[in-house]
This record gives sequence, structure tokens and C-alpha cells, in this order.
Amino acid sequence: LWFAQQLGGGIGAHDVIVSPGSQAAISVALRALVAPGAPLLVESPTYVGAIIVARALRLPLVPVTTDANGVVPEALAAALARTGARVFYSQPTFANPSGATLGNARRAEVLEIVTKAGAFLVEDDWGRDFAIDGAPLPPLLTDDTNGHVVYLRSLTKSAAPGLRIGAITAKGAALSRLLSARTISDFFIAGPIQEAALELVTSPAWSRHLKALRTTLRARRDALVGALRSDLGSASVPLIPAGGLHVWTRLPDHAVDIDIAARAHAAGVIVSAGRQWFPAEPTGVFLRLSFATAAADAMPGAVATLARLVRA
Repeated sequence: LWFAQQLGGGIGAHDVIVSPGSQAAISVALRALVAPGAPLLVESPTYVGAIIVARALRLPLVPVTTDANGVVPEALAAALARTGARVFYSQPTFANPSGATLGNARRAEVLEIVTKAGAFLVEDDWGRDFAIDGAPLPPLLTDDTNGHVVYLRSLTKSAAPGLRIGAITAKGAALSRLLSARTISDFFIAGPIQEAALELVTSPAWSRHLKALRTTLRARRDALVGALRSDLGSASVPLIPAGGLHVWTRLPDHAVDIDIAARAHAAGVIVSAGRQWFPAEPTGVFLRLSFATAAADAMPGAVATLARLVRA
């Protein structure tokens, strides 16, 4: 019921399936909605966890072009027409890893494209609790009147890693298929865990926690972006994310992301090589840098280490 109330717009508790976190929800959604061997459209770059699930299910991945305003509608329409795909996995808000948010001007067009193709849009709203620069846009689900959006939400990252609680929201035929797939996985989520999550999110402390969390994330993001632009140039940060936990960092074309990530790890700086976040060939050399756990005053030293590795 709490997940439904967060969405509003006529969504009821009967439209929500509780799941053990967002990764499990992604797995259930793809198994339920994508036929074996059928293509799956994804943004490029996209969440590596979704890539792993798709490959485990042997689903051919079809990259769709994105920019600073999210997926490019013309590219999405062309990919649907060319491949006959019936599912598009998307992160419209604070996409991981790029940080992009689907702009207002594109939202209705993307929904129309998916609806006309008779497809489903799996909306992974993983970062809603991590809005930094103002309130995030409403989920695409709230504008979907035809049952084409399947919405995923999780409390795990914003509450605690051990609180494996998420939700899948859908309507109509999609909901029935998702419920069957979810039941096959593990029947249900233990009641005490659900009760603990509900007690947390309905207490006055929850809003205070989110406010403090966003304040801390803003300071860390700004420190990281400032250090990157100082040591690696303004081109290293193509987009300052309005929320989320990561900065998608562009490196010079001569750099080797895997090599730099390994050398950085040896120096005590943990980063993620960009190529693993692409469903096909990378469009450039990138690193995904997280500002989730490192203190703001640690950012300049960490970036200085990266800059030395890039220059070397």
C-alpha cells in the first residue's frame, strides 16, 4: 500500500508486487515480459545489473542512443521498428551510470512510441530518493493510461543494504505475468522484513533521513565534480547529475578504462571501468565514479590519483 500511495494516480495496492530489492525486480520483469531469445532494448549506456540479467537469460541486447536528456525518441522508434522488440528497459530518472534524466519535452513522445509499438517500458526508478537539485519529475507510470509501463522501485539503497525490499507496479496483462513469475521465484517476502520497512518509511525520521542524505550527497557530488574539472578538464564531466550516486566521467581517447580502473584500485581509489556499462561497443572512454560513500574532503586526493594515472 505504501508504494501505491507514493505513486498516486489511481494506483492501488493490488497493482503492486513486493520484491526483494530492485535487482530481483529486474530479473522478474525481464523473465516475465521478454520471450526467450527475443531482443531487449536498453539505453546506451545502461545499468550493468540489467545487462547481466539479460545475458543470463540469453536475450539479445539492442542499444538505443541517449544524450543529456535521456533516450532519443527517434532512435527508440527506429529500434522498435527495426527489431520488433516488445520491451524497453529504461532509467528515466538519474540514469545509472550517465546521470541523465528524461526531459519533459520527451516524456509524452517516448510513451506514445512505446504504446504504438505495443511494447512495454520497464521503468527502473532506482534513484528517486537521491534527488539533489530539487524534486524529481514524476514517474512515467503516472502518465501511462494504457498499461504499457512496468515500474520498479526499491528501498534498499536509501534505507540499508540488508533491507531487501522493492516493488513492481503494473496493470492488466503485464501484472498477471509478473505475478506468476514472482511467485515462481520465491513465493513471498517475509512478513517481518516488510513490517520493518513499513515502520521505517512511515516514521517522522524517514523524511529527516532523506533530507540529510540529499544534503550530504550534494556536498560530495559538488566536491567530486569540482576536482574532476580542475584536474581533468571540463570535458571530463559531460553532465552534472541532478541526483543519484554517480558521475559519468569522460577520459581522453588514448586512455584505457580497464587499465586505469585496475591501477586506481591498487592505489586505493575504487572506480568502475566504463565499457561494462555499454550493451554493445563503447562510444568513448569512461569511468563511473561514485560519490555515495567517500567524504567530500577525500574527493580532491582521489581525483588527483586518477589524473596522474590518465597522464601516465
